[in-house]
Amino acid sequence: MQWLQPYLSPICFVLAWSVVILGLWQMVAATRDGVQRAQTMHRIPCADCSFFTNQSVLKCPLHPTSAMSEDAIDCTDFEIDSPIVAAQQRLNSYK
Repeated sequence: MQWLQPYLSPICFVLAWSVVILGLWQMVAATRDGVQRAQTMHRIPCADCSFFTNQSVLKCPLHPTSAMSEDAIDCTDFEIDSPIVAAQQRLNSYK
């Protein structure tokens, strides 16, 4: 057991720093994944749609299965709830 004594301290040092670095890497990866997920969720337009009811039973009468999910990102039936913004978008589309 005496032959292991000089190697024990460097091994523990390397193992301890490996655990610290692995923990920091996991935190960075979790933060990166959380930011990517948040960016995807912010692209869901349902809350600004005129068909959105915000009720737990029927969130959208046109697409009830895809409402408030990632499937609704490119919804073809999306109509903006605000009439002023909708008018501005229509004017910009004619240009």
